[in-house]
Amino acid sequence: MRIAICPGSFDPLTNGHLDVIQRATKLFDRVVVAVAHNEAKQPLFTLPERMQLVADSIKHLPTVEVDAFDCLLVDFAERRGAQAIIRGLRAVSDFEFEFQLALMNRNMNERVETIFMMPKDTYTYLSSRMIKEIARLGGDVSSFVPAHIKAALDRKFKPNSK
Repeated sequence: MRIAICPGSFDPLTNGHLDVIQRATKLFDRVVVAVAHNEAKQPLFTLPERMQLVADSIKHLPTVEVDAFDCLLVDFAERRGAQAIIRGLRAVSDFEFEFQLALMNRNMNERVETIFMMPKDTYTYLSSRMIKEIARLGGDVSSFVPAHIKAALDRKFKPNSK
């Protein structure tokens, strides 16, 4: 079975993330969306919240599951029996950092390949950081994230909304 890991903090998951995940299902038998536990990033959503938001976003994809990790990504990939790590590249500016990570991961475990995937051009400008800022300032993020994630952002930034 060909298994791929799609790692990220997913704080929150965006339509760009979903696009990459959906396209990864065409290349792999199983895709594990791996939510990083990294408190140093001070996420808006807790790890259980992020996992639930991802789970609700992928429930229509039968070969995709969500899991969390707080170890080296290559160790997590090995533990899950994955052959590849899928990384999304939005712009050339992402490439240098992602390239360094891929080389380091290969150095630590050459059995796990890194595959770079570009989201649809309509999503290349999306980032979780921008989505949170737009939502915090009262902007409409409904075209950037699934409806349940917009609702979760509204609850964080507008506690009296439903």
